[in-house]
Amino acid sequence: MSDPLRVVIVDDHELVRAGFRIILDAEDDIDVVGQAADGAAGVTVVGELTPDVVLMDVQMPGMDGIEATRQILAGKAVASGARCGPAVIILTTFDRDDYLFAALRAGASGFLLKNSSPEDLIEAIHVVGRGDALLAPEITRRVIERFVAAPAAQPSMRPGAAAQLAELTEREHEVLVRLAGGASNAEIAGQLFLGEATVKTHVSRVLMKLGLRDRTQAVVFAYENGVVRPRV
Repeated sequence: MSDPLRVVIVDDHELVRAGFRIILDAEDDIDVVGQAADGAAGVTVVGELTPDVVLMDVQMPGMDGIEATRQILAGKAVASGARCGPAVIILTTFDRDDYLFAALRAGASGFLLKNSSPEDLIEAIHVVGRGDALLAPEITRRVIERFVAAPAAQPSMRPGAAAQLAELTEREHEVLVRLAGGASNAEIAGQLFLGEATVKTHVSRVLMKLGLRDRTQAVVFAYENGVVRPRV
């Protein structure tokens, strides 16, 4: 049996933290190892406890959850296909695109509304804890719609991106394009006539070569750098 996933909860409301803890303490494979009441304290606690997963509120006094996430994950890219640092799930009561995109760009692995069910919360922790991302189809759709709605800001390749993309093999590039469409490993395997284990290896190599944490960042990278373009 694998070790329990170590979780830190960062939220400025004590009742919210207590409620999350009650839900998570009932799970044998999840261990809440720490809490913090604001972003700055969250950065400190995460640095001291090195959890696997961080549940991060967005709106908090002082340092908000987006900046805290950015600081926690600064310089924490993938190494040899393995994620460095914790996976961060952004929690908010507001289903707003500005939070969504800020969270993705800060390096968050997931985005969850606080009115989600306890089962959804537990599943989210398991998903990001095993190195995947909470990249629901509606999130992919909203990323695409964001670029369609802002044609004046169509992507120009960021410095260094061209060199990173040149490191990809033709097959890895094909996998990245399909990742950007929100396809799962099983769907990519079917589209490219590959085994699912082979696709997983390709995904890991794509993330490593591009210096990305997970599939969520791969979608943002692909659209921001013109690897794929939304259909208007």
